[in-house]
Formats: sequence, structure tokens, C-alpha cells
Amino acid sequence: MPAMLDSFLRVVVDQRASDLHLHAGKRPIVRLDGDLVSLPFRELSDLEAGRLLHEVLTPEQRRVLDQDQQVDFVYVIDGLARFRANAFVQRQGLSAVFRVIPDHVPTMDELMLPGVLRGLTRLQNGLVLVTGPTGSGKSTTLAAMLREVDETSRRHVITLEDPIEFVHRPRGGLVTQREVGRDVASFASGLRSALRESPDVLMVGELRDRETVSLALQAAETGVLVLGTLHTNSAAKAVDRIIDVVPEASRDQARGVLSVLLRGVVAQALCRRAGGEGRVAALEILLQNHAVSNMIREAKTHQLDAYLQSASHDGSGAASMDHSLYRLCRDGLIETEEALRQANGPELLRERLAELERGVDG
Repeated sequence: MPAMLDSFLRVVVDQRASDLHLHAGKRPIVRLDGDLVSLPFRELSDLEAGRLLHEVLTPEQRRVLDQDQQVDFVYVIDGLARFRANAFVQRQGLSAVFRVIPDHVPTMDELMLPGVLRGLTRLQNGLVLVTGPTGSGKSTTLAAMLREVDETSRRHVITLEDPIEFVHRPRGGLVTQREVGRDVASFASGLRSALRESPDVLMVGELRDRETVSLALQAAETGVLVLGTLHTNSAAKAVDRIIDVVPEASRDQARGVLSVLLRGVVAQALCRRAGGEGRVAALEILLQNHAVSNMIREAKTHQLDAYLQSASHDGSGAASMDHSLYRLCRDGLIETEEALRQANGPELLRERLAELERGVDG
């Protein structure tokens, strides 16, 4: 018999929404194209919210929720979708957020990702970071990049995720997916194990602590291509975050290592499409070259933003966030208002878009 929660989740999928919010004391809410929309349903009491959630939690997940006041898990409705979920306790009672994970692993073309990202998937070693705030589509971009790896080469891909989101079905190589808390105790222990499992590509769901970062760099140094995520909103801040987790006495050495191993950083934000249906990713892309390596090694990462502004026009594939927003506007994919809302330098972008309207393409 289907759980009572399933009817709400079917609405989310049918409406092409991304999230379902169940909060004690509020009506159920879905996130549709980035906006929160209340469903025509009564406010949920703490008792009702508890019944909905406890029906789908395993005994172990209920134990973790009681102990930690929160729990991450994946819920699957056969024939509909998988959902990444977090249940937690807040002032008014038990609540949860469910995010839709499509059954279909998207291709890079379907996501309209630039060709330079395809080049990153063909690297044999090094570190590639995909970064952005929560809900910016990092997992989807990484899933498409891993699909590209598997379709175009015969390599062993190992993923470490918390929890597993997209399920990869091997197309040419071998994909091993491990879930933190179920298949492996932590990202760090999973990385230590992975280095003994003959990997060609490692995907780390989050580089969240010193040990994980250190092991990821060690893997990249030994000839593995490492893809990882961070919660920062720019390429420069992603580099700083990696350095900041290293003890201060070792940071000069870490900068030297990172300047050699870092192959690229993709910082992304999701923008509402023109017309209001769906969203498209704006990508800031930093690529390794002599100048970038020097800035990292010499602790001049504050210069990376300015560098990206100029590199956006050199044909290398590097792009600042504002240049990416400009191109999305130029191609009619997003409206000017949305571009300015996401821009780091809205006034300069406004000037460029005004020139575009006058027929001067920058």
C-alpha cells in the first residue's frame, strides 16, 4: 500500500517542481522554478507531519533522527522518481524537504553545458571542482560529466556520495557508487579505500574537511582524475576554501600542490528561463594555465576574479559569471532582470546589455 506521503511527491513530479517542503505548522509547499508555492491543503500539525515521515523512514533512520534531530536519506517511488530527503526538528515540530532526483542521468548537451567541460572529463588526472550554493545544480552537472566519462572511455569511476542521488548504469566502463553511512563510514575512509580499488576517476560528493581534501589531493597526485564539490559561490572562493582547511603552517605547501593539480573550477548558479518555465545554469569557469597557477602558488587568489573578466574573451573557454549571464541574455535564454539579479557586477553587466540592444555585441 502506498505511503500517504507518495501523493504529495507525485504532485511535485507532475508539476515539474524540484522540492517538497513538509513543515509542521504550515501547509505543504513545493519549489517551482525556484519559487515556493503552497499546495491547496491544510496546515500540518506536528502529529500529522510525524505520521507522514515515520511511515517512510526505516527503523535505523528513525533512530538517527531521534538521536541527532535530523537525518539524510533517499526515498524511492518505483516508476516515479528517487528523492533526496532531509528530515529535521524545528520550533514547531518535525519537518522535511524532499528533492526530486530524476531517473534519467542527463547528458551534457541536454543541460547545455559548454564544450570546455567535456574537455575536463577527458583529463587523466588532477582535481576539478564544481561549486555553488545549495540547490544550484552541482549534483546534476557532475552526473552529466560522469555520464560523459563513461560513454567516451573505458575507465573505473568510483563515487562517494551522501546520499547516492543519480544512479549510473555503466555504458562503457565500470561505475562503483558508495553511499556514506551505508557502504562506507565517511568520505575520508571511502577515499582511503578507493585508492586501493584501482580507480581512474573519483567523484567526492563534498570536500568538507581537512582529511578529505588531503586524500583527494593525494589521489589526484597519484594519477587519478578527482571531481569534487564545494559550497562556495565563485571559483576564487573555492580555491580559498581548499587552502583554508589546511593548517596554517602547511598552507604554502598546499598552494604549491594545488597550483599544479587544479585543472578547473566550475561555479554555477541556476537562472529562471525567459518565459518562466524551467531553469538554466550560468557557469563561471576557471581553467588551469601558467597565470592561474602563479596566482594560486603566490597567494594572489584575490586577483582571480579580475583575471576571469579578461579571460572571458580570449577563446580559452574560461568565463566569469557575468560573462556567462551576458551570453544567456544574448541568446534569449534568460531575461535581463534575472541576469542582473545573479550578477556580481550588475552595473557593468547592465551597460554591456544596453550595448547589445544597440547592436554592439561584446
